[in-house]
Amino acid sequence: MMFQATIDNDSVAALPAARFDGRIVVVDSEEMVDAACQELERCDIIGFDTETRPSFRAGVSYKVSLLQLSTPTTCFLFRLCRIRLSNQILKILGSRRILKIGADVTGDIRALHALREFKADGFVDLQNEASRWGIEEKSLRKLSAIVLGERVSKAQRLSNWEAGTLTEQQRDYAATDAWICLKILEGLQRNKPALDKPLTIISASGQQPQKSNKRHHHTPTADVHNEQTATEGKADKPRRARRWIRKPHKNVANKGGNRVNKEAKTAK
Repeated sequence: MMFQATIDNDSVAALPAARFDGRIVVVDSEEMVDAACQELERCDIIGFDTETRPSFRAGVSYKVSLLQLSTPTTCFLFRLCRIRLSNQILKILGSRRILKIGADVTGDIRALHALREFKADGFVDLQNEASRWGIEEKSLRKLSAIVLGERVSKAQRLSNWEAGTLTEQQRDYAATDAWICLKILEGLQRNKPALDKPLTIISASGQQPQKSNKRHHHTPTADVHNEQTATEGKADKPRRARRWIRKPHKNVANKGGNRVNKEAKTAK
């Protein structure tokens, strides 16, 4: 089966809506984290996504509110606006054994790094992988439409993800976004790709630069064909300060008011 390269919005809108019909677990207390992570650690592959409270004012932004990690049958919604990005969660996000499938994962990882420094590993970005099957679209909505023939609703994207209680519509939306990533990859892999190569595994470090006189640049880097190629940002060399030396005039005045040549030798 060959996938079409692109799809227009009208064609997407005419498709049936995709909906996760499995178990949705909202993790909003530290006590619930352990049980959720234990179940996720038993998986080899999970769906991944994040949600952030939208801002409608210039200069105002928010940190990640929700982390979604989904198995084929259960989706865990970690409310990071209520709980810490704990070591148990980071163990999963840093595991190369557990593949995390998402769309625009480097953007999501960067947002999570704003909460806490950690080493991310084992991520697969559908935006990268779909091109191997000749698909040019990048959005999750259009990838789902092309590969699965189902439309992913975006009606809840701009809702308040830091609300006291998530609505049923928010829970369904968040769970579907993570779960559908698994389904898209599964749908792709049922067909032989035009470009036959292994999945590209993405890893990224969120280490912040130490305070110094040097400037450091840290950006997420990708591992290609399962080989680690992440590099640390190189520090710029400190600039050597310029020394400005005032050059004397050729003729300067002595104390007596007479002009003398600067190259005149002093009396011995």
